[in-house]
Amino acid sequence: MNIVELLKSPWPWYVAGPLIGLTVPVLLLLGNKSFGISSSLRHICAAVIPAGLPFFKYNWRKEAWNLFFVAGIAIGGFAGNFWLGNPEAIVVADDTRQTLAALGVTDFSGLMPTDIFAVSNVFTLKGLIFLVLGGFLVGFGTRYAGGCTSGHAIMGLSNLQWPSLVATVSFMIGGFACTHLLLPFFLHLVL
Repeated sequence: MNIVELLKSPWPWYVAGPLIGLTVPVLLLLGNKSFGISSSLRHICAAVIPAGLPFFKYNWRKEAWNLFFVAGIAIGGFAGNFWLGNPEAIVVADDTRQTLAALGVTDFSGLMPTDIFAVSNVFTLKGLIFLVLGGFLVGFGTRYAGGCTSGHAIMGLSNLQWPSLVATVSFMIGGFACTHLLLPFFLHLVL
């Protein structure tokens, strides 16, 4: 297997997980940097919005490395999608397919089901609930928790931070509740 074939194929959790986990000590060794993505929005706003708001008055240049990190994620995602995409169909467990089909979600051709996340749904009740309300809740929750899932679950837990443990447990409980209680309700409402 050559390197391109290796990059195109899905990596098992026991390879990908430790590689993600190794970013924490590498960032700490390279300059005492913290891993997290959600704080980049604040850095971008501080750099481009000259509104003089106190929340954006800090030395964002000190965190410019994080902006390059996020740009690398975007470029890597683009490259991975267009040049290293897995030609195989997305594998969804049969039980999950059956459960979602019973809720009206039947298109499993991409990473996100187009039954819910199609561009044509943006100006519908479905789009309002899943895209607008869902996006707002993700943003609000990230700000309220003081960071995103990657920052808390990867960086915070590895540093044994109590707030990160509380946030990660809350993310998991919220995810289970939304999956088993709210998702069926909203899908029956709009599909």
